[in-house]
Amino acid sequence: MGSIVAENRKSLMLFSGRGFPELAEEIGQVLGVAPTDSDSFEFANGEIFVRFKDSVRGSDAFVVQSVTEGVNRWIMETLIMVDALKRGSAKRITVVLPFYPYSRQDKKHRGREPISARLIADLLKTAGANRILTVDLHTAQIQGFFDGPVDHLFAMDILAEHVERKFEGRPLTVVAPDSGRVRVAERWTDRLGGCPLAFIHKTRDPLKPNQVVANRVVGEVEGRVCLIVDDMIDTGGTITKAADILFDAGAADVIVASTHALLSDPATERLKNSRISELVVTNTLPLPPEKQLDKITVLSIAPLLARAIREVFDDGSVTTLFGGLS
Repeated sequence: MGSIVAENRKSLMLFSGRGFPELAEEIGQVLGVAPTDSDSFEFANGEIFVRFKDSVRGSDAFVVQSVTEGVNRWIMETLIMVDALKRGSAKRITVVLPFYPYSRQDKKHRGREPISARLIADLLKTAGANRILTVDLHTAQIQGFFDGPVDHLFAMDILAEHVERKFEGRPLTVVAPDSGRVRVAERWTDRLGGCPLAFIHKTRDPLKPNQVVANRVVGEVEGRVCLIVDDMIDTGGTITKAADILFDAGAADVIVASTHALLSDPATERLKNSRISELVVTNTLPLPPEKQLDKITVLSIAPLLARAIREVFDDGSVTTLFGGLS
């Protein structure tokens, strides 16, 4: 006999970054596997060290990292984790980024600007990542930045089910906060049974980040519950100004559904003082106690991520999770 035949065994291993370990724990509970123990710490000068306590050789490794406040620190930790897995002979490494960092820098607006979303993809690939799994990219084109498979998940069904339950029977209009979100809003109208669509016509100064000038609403909003949909809420300027415009146009109520709750200051104060009755988000990012308001509802993304991880591990189809939506 001229060869040794080994039984083809697959093992799924889950690894958690320190950005939001509670999410990785929740994903592990759904999957029935606990995140692998590791030694992770920083030296006095800020350098990060990671070592996994169990063997990872031949494993299908899934690295879960929520890139929350302190973005660059968590990106670096993710790269170090991937490098440790690669050097530990993991068979395949999938980086699970519920929120993809630097996603707003996906193209050049002027000369001498970076395309930082592409840089993140290059860094992950160089570190040794074979695949990326993420939720609601700022723009779908980011999938093309990574030289390998990208599983793009959508939180719309999770958010929409909550909206349907709470506002059943009331006239609803889906509102895009700007022209760039109209395609997303169209998907929402289809999901909610073909309700009317409106959008806010606004201008933004590219030289002044996080500053928006909202102009007027286009669409049917008078006497209706207006649902503003967006992929992320950062400082809250866009949605609070959009809400004011909608109420001025006769809206009966304004609610917001968004996947990623960045809530950078002064977002919490703006939301607290706004006329928005509810902000519905997912837990792709942690929401610290000081940012938890009564009008914020947080829905778990963990079951969706766990199902997608299982499909990847079983070489199944992630697309079937969304009825073929891609």
